[in-house]
Amino acid sequence: MTDVDRLIQGFRSFQKDYFDAEDSPYDALSKGQSPSTMIVGCSDSRVDPAILTNSAPGDLFTVRNVANLVPPYELDTGQHGVSAALEFAVCHLNVTNIIVLGHAQCGGIQALMNGTCGALGGGFISRWMTIAEAARERVCAELPDAGDKIKRKALEQAAIVLSLKNLRSFPFIDERVGAGKLTLVGWYFDLVRGELYQYHETSGQFQRLSE
Repeated sequence: MTDVDRLIQGFRSFQKDYFDAEDSPYDALSKGQSPSTMIVGCSDSRVDPAILTNSAPGDLFTVRNVANLVPPYELDTGQHGVSAALEFAVCHLNVTNIIVLGHAQCGGIQALMNGTCGALGGGFISRWMTIAEAARERVCAELPDAGDKIKRKALEQAAIVLSLKNLRSFPFIDERVGAGKLTLVGWYFDLVRGELYQYHETSGQFQRLSE
């Protein structure tokens, strides 16, 4: 069985579970979506927001990219996929939460830290990762003598904080946050330990979420 055949088999199981059963959730979802939460996650195959949060279809509006980055608000002639997703989620779906979900062992962050973003001819990756360059400079300045693993984790988390800051640069987001209609959250998933951490702005620290 090829990889594609395996995916087709998986779809058939999904089809049976969700469309052949009585009271299919898609009876309602086929008429529209109304998620309350948007997640900006990483494209990494190990970090699927719906699986991590045990969410059902229709629960999350998700955009995924290399290193779960949010670019700053810009009005130019460039193509802005993340910005368009943010605008749709906030202005049209009226989500009440935006979560930036970062994770351990992020390849994009590792490449940024090592200065190897374009090593494989990935000009798009290099340009994209410049969004987090300020975070890299801060980590290197604050932890000049730290080991590579400590710096990488610090940068993975610093990039989340930077993306939260960049979210506030969008007028339609900043306005709703100020009015108490929208909450911004930073999460860090440690895929080695299977633990989730949340950023607390008052302390500037990520604290483990526990039962």
